[in-house]
Amino acid sequence: MASLASPLTLSQGAAPKATGPEGIQVTEVGSPAGLEQWTEGFRPRARAAGISDATLDRAFRGLRYNRDVIEKDRNQSEFTKTIWDYLDRAVSDKRVENGKAALRKHRRLLDRIEATYGVEREVVVAVWGLESSYGENRGDIPVIEALATLAYDGRRGRFFEGQLIEALRILQTGDVAPRNFTGSWAGAMGHTQFIPSSYQAFAVDFDRDGRRDIWSDDPTDALASTAAYLAKSGWVTGRPWGIEVSLPQGFDYSQTGDRGQRPVADWQALGVRQADGRALPDHGAGSLLLPAGARGAAFLIFRNFHAIERYNAADAYVIAIGHLSDRLAGGPPIRAEWPRGDRALTFAERQEMQQRLTRAGHDTGGADGKIGPKTLAALRAYQRSIGMVPDGYPSLEVLRHLR
Repeated sequence: MASLASPLTLSQGAAPKATGPEGIQVTEVGSPAGLEQWTEGFRPRARAAGISDATLDRAFRGLRYNRDVIEKDRNQSEFTKTIWDYLDRAVSDKRVENGKAALRKHRRLLDRIEATYGVEREVVVAVWGLESSYGENRGDIPVIEALATLAYDGRRGRFFEGQLIEALRILQTGDVAPRNFTGSWAGAMGHTQFIPSSYQAFAVDFDRDGRRDIWSDDPTDALASTAAYLAKSGWVTGRPWGIEVSLPQGFDYSQTGDRGQRPVADWQALGVRQADGRALPDHGAGSLLLPAGARGAAFLIFRNFHAIERYNAADAYVIAIGHLSDRLAGGPPIRAEWPRGDRALTFAERQEMQQRLTRAGHDTGGADGKIGPKTLAALRAYQRSIGMVPDGYPSLEVLRHLR
């Protein structure tokens, strides 16, 4: 899903709680009346952004609060599944098989897209496969309904209100008819699930019919738009997103993570090799990523990893796109085993881990339930202090050790 990641911020238009000060009753969050009240407050802000009353009337006619959208927002698979469970589905044999069929079917179109934007066809098709199963599951939720629900809900209200305004602009310019303006639970649209702001910034009219059409059965504009997005995000032609590697006995795991970027020659000198034992190819400076800690696969990631990251910031997503593209190009499955006996920490457990690390004197940057660079550094420092392998893996074992 293109660039869905955003800060946890509250909308200035978020609906109030059910009971206000001194017992005064106000509209309940999640009620149809509450959404209607929110849209009335939103209209002046939309008008100030250039949205006409005619567009607002048309967009909000029959608008309803969608509880399923909120439930899915709280349970995104990139953040709630283990990396191996996520990859098992994202890069299944069936998805690889269907992707190779899509490469054959759209060979001439992909030739043109690759020549224009310099992004390898396998990467474009991998995004297509993961986002909509090669166009089969583009989403049937009205985009305005999904975004209005999320903006009104308030957890990431400002972000989704901004997306709603961009969606209204799309309607206003006529790139899509209201009846076809559908997408996923988060307002991501079309074959490769662009959110509205990404559509405005990167979508292209590759077939030159006067419309940037990412919704129709014809995937031309959607696939070209994906390549344009990645190209503008820093994609380097002919370079990999990353490669699976093996690490030597006694490796210093404090050197893993985004801040451990080194020239390939340095990694080679430290005993890092390709997963099959061969010497590392030189694709420029890279970092070591261990999504399941020392007991799982290790990847040396390069600049193109971060280009995919602009599309969706979750490490699991980026690895899935990269690995699926490798498989479509004839590459092997991931060689290393995963610690399949582990389970993913729940959101509450991730928050608890951050709180306990903070009490132990390690700065996590807050207890937001997101395992970012500060939390990883704090985890490594704590693991080192108690004699564990400092790989930054947020496991249940580490949580149990924390007091």
